[in-house]
Formats: sequence, structure tokens, C-alpha cells
Amino acid sequence: MKIGLIGFPLSGKTTVFNLLTGSEEETPGFSAGRAESHRAHVPVPDLRVDRLSGIFQPRKTTRAEIDFLDLSGFVPGGGGLDSRVLDDLRNLDALVHVLRDFTSEEVPPDPDSRGVFEDALAMETELVLTDLILIEQRLEKIRKDLQKGRKELQPELDLMEKLLAWLEGEQALRNLELGESEEALLKTYQFLSRVPVVLLVNHGDDSGEYGNLEDWCREKGIALITMDSASEWEISRLPEDERGAFLEDLGVEEPARSRFIRTCYSLLKLISFFTVGEDEVRAWTISSGLIAHRAAGKIHSDLERGFIRAETIAYDNFISLGSLAEARKQGALRLEGKEYEVKDGDILNIRFNV
Repeated sequence: MKIGLIGFPLSGKTTVFNLLTGSEEETPGFSAGRAESHRAHVPVPDLRVDRLSGIFQPRKTTRAEIDFLDLSGFVPGGGGLDSRVLDDLRNLDALVHVLRDFTSEEVPPDPDSRGVFEDALAMETELVLTDLILIEQRLEKIRKDLQKGRKELQPELDLMEKLLAWLEGEQALRNLELGESEEALLKTYQFLSRVPVVLLVNHGDDSGEYGNLEDWCREKGIALITMDSASEWEISRLPEDERGAFLEDLGVEEPARSRFIRTCYSLLKLISFFTVGEDEVRAWTISSGLIAHRAAGKIHSDLERGFIRAETIAYDNFISLGSLAEARKQGALRLEGKEYEVKDGDILNIRFNV
């Protein structure tokens, strides 16, 4: 899973990045205009992987991972997002817009910021505008090619005109329902306003209420999470046995990274299945509703191509029985066909022949 952190200057985005990834990137002066991006790979915490690894004692344990990308802060300019930022935004599974709601003597507020809700609207406008520019450019080329006789482009023209009309209504493409054939035509594009969005309010001790923002998020289908990243970052650097009490003082029941990952999995409708054995215990992240032979393809293309059956057992059932041998003895291992819908926590062993 690839997640990009975006936001306006001085929103505390890099502090959020450090908190979520355990990085130590410098934050002073880290705002609009810098060329580089920060990147980090973070294992997804999952107690089920720990339990399975303890049972099988494999030579290798592999968790699901999230790739985080911390992009430079940028300012609304009326012309869509900068090309340098766009290059970094390609092929992301989710965007996280960090919104500032804290005061700091060391980090003065961005003079262009008008408040949490207004900044959220401004970023949404930037995403819509960027897609609008891309579609207008594509439409110009398609129309020229159609005049040259390339009639096979007519379905794409119809779709682009549909998208254009939607965007001109100041609506993000993630809220537009498309048919299967239309989705297929869009596979080569990465429209930013189609990417799922999480709004992350980076607050301080004097944080306010977010009623308007919460209502807007519900209306637009956008996830919302809040955190005091500066305080939680300082707590995360303490010895592990001291963190709990300080988090409790903040009113935080679980660490920021766990809260954040859970929100993203829910937003993206993601689940995990497991492969187990003496060589490796591994978690695999897939979309909810994926069928068995497609899930097998996540492991290796040969498993999808030569799929015969999936031998499977739910994680909870396996734990109650204690071993695969006991599961076979009790008849708890099922053989499922290629159309079986993989469930969260399934342990799969793929039978295949290539």
C-alpha cells in the first residue's frame, strides 16, 4: 500500500511523517519549494502474524508494508499542482491531507491558511483543478485523432467529456460512479481526485471543534482522523514501558500508527490473508471481496495461472485447533474453488499446476 502525505506549508506534515514511520527527518524550514520527498517503509502491526510466527517458528516472518511518501508543502496557485509534485503522486493508493490546528512559537502559521475546514476545501479544489487540466489536454488530443479517422477513440472521448462535466461541477471524481467498461478505459490514468483521501487534523492542546469538517467528510465519503503529532512524537521516543501513561494523559487509547493504519484499511476496504509454514509466515494485503485465484496471483502469477484449489481455514479456527495437522484431523481445512471470496484472516495454501 502506497500513501502520500500532502498539505500546505507549516502544517506539521513532516512531524506526522516522523510519527507514523519512526523517522527522524528534520522539520525546520521543511515547506514549499524544496525539491526532495521523504520516503519510508513501515510494517503493518498485526498480532495475528506474531501468533502464527510463534506457532510455526519460520525462518522468515514477513508483514504487510505501507510505503509512506512525504511531499513538499505547496500553495494553491490556481493552475493545478506542480509537475514535480505530480510525479511523486503517481500510483498512490491513498492521499493523506494534513491540516494544521495548533499554535506554536517555533512554527508560525502559514499566512495563506484560513482554517482547517477552508484548507480542506482548498486542497480538494487543487485536486479537481489538476484533473480538469489533464482531461482538457487529453480531450484536445483525442479530438484531433478522431479527425484523422481513429474512430476507436470515440468511447474514450465520451468518457472524458463525462469526467469533464463532473469536474466542472466542482466535484471530485471519487464520487462519480462509473461502469465496468469505463473503469477499464481509465486504467492508464491516475486522476488525483479519484484517489481515496484521509484528512488528518494535526492539533495541539488548544484544538477546537470540527463539526463543519465532519459533516463535509461524511457527505464526500472522506475519512477523518485527528492527532497531536508533536506530543505523540515525543512520547514515541520514550522507553516503551513509559509510553502508556503519557498516552493515557493525552486521552489516546492506541498509538498513532495503529489508529492511522486501521483507518486506511477501512477506507480502502483492505483485508489480510496469511500463508504459513516452516520457511515463512507472511501477511498479504488484498482488496475486500477478491476471489481466491486473484488472491493467489498476489503471491505469484504462476499460482493464479495454474490455480486448482485453495486449502483454507479461518485464523480463529486455526488458533482454537492449534496446528494444521489437528485442523486436517478435525476436517476443518476446506477446499475452495477459484471463485471463493477470500475473508480477512484466512490462512491459504494454494494448490496449482503450471
